[in-house]
Amino acid sequence: MKILHVVRRYGPVGGMERYVWELTRELAALGHEVAVICERCHEEKPQNIVVHELGEIAWRPRWLSLLRFGWHVARWLRNNPRPGWIIHSNERLSLHQVTTFHGPPFATVREMPWWRKLSLRVVMQLYLERRELRTAIAIVSNSGLIRNQLAHFYPEYGHKLTEPVAPGVSAMLQREWKAVPANGGVVGFVGKEWQRKGLPLAAEVVKRLRHERPELELWVVGPQAGEVQHLFDSWEGGYRLLGWDDQAPYAQFDVLLHPARAEPYGMVISEAMAARVPVVVSDACGAAAQVERDAGVVLPLTAAVEVWVEAVESQLRRSVPVRQFVRGWHEVAREYETIYRPISDKNPQ
Repeated sequence: MKILHVVRRYGPVGGMERYVWELTRELAALGHEVAVICERCHEEKPQNIVVHELGEIAWRPRWLSLLRFGWHVARWLRNNPRPGWIIHSNERLSLHQVTTFHGPPFATVREMPWWRKLSLRVVMQLYLERRELRTAIAIVSNSGLIRNQLAHFYPEYGHKLTEPVAPGVSAMLQREWKAVPANGGVVGFVGKEWQRKGLPLAAEVVKRLRHERPELELWVVGPQAGEVQHLFDSWEGGYRLLGWDDQAPYAQFDVLLHPARAEPYGMVISEAMAARVPVVVSDACGAAAQVERDAGVVLPLTAAVEVWVEAVESQLRRSVPVRQFVRGWHEVAREYETIYRPISDKNPQ
C-alpha cells in the first residue's frame, strides 16, 4: 500500500509525534511505500521514507496555525497529486481518509459553563474538529477512553470509529524483582503536567504511607523542583525532585503512582509495566485498559485517599513479580494495515 502521513512535527519529540514516527517506520519496514508531510523533520530522515517539509508556521493562535497548516498541505497536494495513496492525518485536515485522535476531542468544551464557549477560538476549534471527522472514512483513537468521548460528542460519526489502536512500547530496562523492605520502598510519579496528573494526591498518599514506612520515598520526574517544592514543605526528607528526563528511571521504582484527573492515554503507565513495575492508576487514564489484575490496580477518581493508600501498600507488599507488558510497534502497524486495507482496495489508482 501507499500511505501518506501528515503531522506538523515529524520525529520523537512528543507523545503524538513518537506515535507517528514509530508507526511510519514500522509500516515502511513491512514493505509499504510511506511518505510524510510535515512542517519540519526533527530527526535524521529515515532512508526508506520520503519526507516533505513545508516550513514552520507560528503556533499561536493555535486554531489559525492549524488552519494555515491545512491550507499548506492542500496546496502541496494540488501541486503534487498522489492518486492511489491513503492520506492519514494526525492533524486538523480536510482531505484525508484516515485520522487518528491522540487526545480528547475539543468538543468536551460543551460540558463547560456557557461563558467558556464565547470566543472565536472555541468556534474555530469546533469547526476544525467536526470538519476532520466529517472528511474521514476511518476515525482511530489511541484509547477506548477517547473513542467513547468521540462517540458521545459526535454520535453521527459513530459508524466511522474503528477499534482503538494503542501506542507501542519500546524496550525498557526492567526492574529486578525483589521484595520491598517493610519500612521503605520507592514510589514513582512521572509527568510534566503535575496537577492534571495528580501529584498533590500522590504526595498525600506517600506522606500517609510514611507513617508506617518511614524510609519510603517519592521520586517525582517531570516538573522542575521549584514548581512543586511547596507540596513537600512539611516533609523531612523522603522525596526526590528529579526534574524532566526523556527516560524515567522506572527500573528503580517499586510502584508507579499515577492518579491523573484526565489522561487520554498515559504512556508512563505502559512504560512502567514494560519495565515490570506494578502500577496504581486512576480510571481516567486511557492506558488503564491495559492494566491487568496482576499488573496493579485501577481506582476511580472518586476513591478516598485511604483507598489509594491501601492500593499502593498492597503493591509494595507484593510477593510475586509483575509480568512484563509487551506491545511492539510492529503490532501497532499490523492493526493499521487492517484499517488501511479496505480503503486501499477502493482507492482509484
